Amino acid sequence: MTSFVKRPTRPGGTPNPSATPRIKEMLRVDHAGEYAAVAIYDAQAKVFGRSPKTKQIAKQLLHMRDEEQEHLDAFDDLLRANNTRPTALISVWKLASTGLGTVTALMGEKAAHACTEAVENVIEQHYAVQIEETKDSHPELCATFTKFREDELRHRDTAIAHGAKQAPAYPLLTKMITAGCKTAIKLSEKI
Repeated sequence: MTSFVKRPTRPGGTPNPSATPRIKEMLRVDHAGEYAAVAIYDAQAKVFGRSPKTKQIAKQLLHMRDEEQEHLDAFDDLLRANNTRPTALISVWKLASTGLGTVTALMGEKAAHACTEAVENVIEQHYAVQIEETKDSHPELCATFTKFREDELRHRDTAIAHGAKQAPAYPLLTKMITAGCKTAIKLSEKI
């Protein structure tokens, strides 16, 4: 477990029975989002890792994937601690995210960065809402959301600095990815 996430358990290590339905929704969707982010970055890194000319971007993507994996590990712990199930759509998100990562990488470095920018824009906004919602009632969870949001903002800024906005069909590409992310969030909260 990562050092910035304290497991919300009762003495004796039993799950927290007081997790509200809204907290469970937050954890479920955040787990799904981090799971998808790991799959996107992993797929992109595999494509870029095949060529010596693109090894550097593969290394950068693997670093971001590792940060997303830390987030995913934290949400795995939080799901267990709060007796919350992951989304039933996790296999769908794995397939969709792997496909998105592969396709955007095959389109080129700028398209992969545009994918990162679009995804991270949605996720950081999503975390901002959760931070506001939990700041008084769940300060430890709020701190986790805040830390993860900062990581997502850094990923987004890195993507922009490396040419995301110069991607082929940038407006269409980011609009489609943004819509997909928002749909996945709504579905994962409930299913």
